[in-house]
Amino acid sequence: MAGSSHGHTPAAWTGVIIAFIGFCVAGAFIVMAQPVGFWAGMVVVALGGVVGWIMRAMGLGMPKASTAPARPTAAATREPVAAES
Repeated sequence: MAGSSHGHTPAAWTGVIIAFIGFCVAGAFIVMAQPVGFWAGMVVVALGGVVGWIMRAMGLGMPKASTAPARPTAAATREPVAAES
């Protein structure tokens, strides 16, 4: 994971932070036995996904992978280089 840029975008960070806040709100209201607050927190979680998706559509996420097949490269040869005179 460390070698890739998986999730290191403004869209990903923003969506995850909003969803995390929603989970905290929902968890707090579960402890207080308040179902309306729980569902409000779950709406915030869904809002985090929507915000992340919109930001990705705006170009703040990972670029889409190219669907074109990779071109094969020529293999390196070990031919001697001709000396110039």
